Amino acid sequence: MTSEPLYAVFQAARRLIVGTPAEAALAAHKALEVQPDTPVIVFDRATGAVVDLDLRGDEAAIQARYAPTPEVSPEIAPETVKRGRPKLGVVPREVTLLPRHWEWLGQQPGGASVTLRKLIDAARKGGPDPKARLNAAYRVMVTLAGDREGFEEASRALFAGDRDALRQRLAVWPADIGKEVLACLAIDLTST
Repeated sequence: MTSEPLYAVFQAARRLIVGTPAEAALAAHKALEVQPDTPVIVFDRATGAVVDLDLRGDEAAIQARYAPTPEVSPEIAPETVKRGRPKLGVVPREVTLLPRHWEWLGQQPGGASVTLRKLIDAARKGGPDPKARLNAAYRVMVTLAGDREGFEEASRALFAGDRDALRQRLAVWPADIGKEVLACLAIDLTST
């Protein structure tokens, strides 16, 4: 099992691919072979941050460099296991919290471990924080359209949460830019 980030690859105002780091690196490499004078920009879909990929070498080297690494729990020697439930995959680790955090956790039904697991599961199900999605969309918008006509108005609509005005502003830009901004926000272009 792996949890790879999704990257969006742009060349000029055209989105080439949304994929894993390996797929993104290969697409960027191929795009630069075809149009070496047109820069390629890669975004982390979750944060909107520009990602610098190492595109040296041939496709095999790039594929090997960005091959996913499976998530593996650290091996624990049986004699060192004193707590937890190793047969269920429970691994004891250290968590550092302030006294007030431990006090609050101790008052929760089931204790600290159960409460922490519930909080983590709820956060994972809830998806990205709306503010984080908003910031990701803004980063993408600044990078791809910061010098385009209507950028200020689109920014105001974005931060005001005015979806209709945002769609109107994005409609005058190349379609892939608008689609990527809305994808960061988790908004469907066709929704009302």
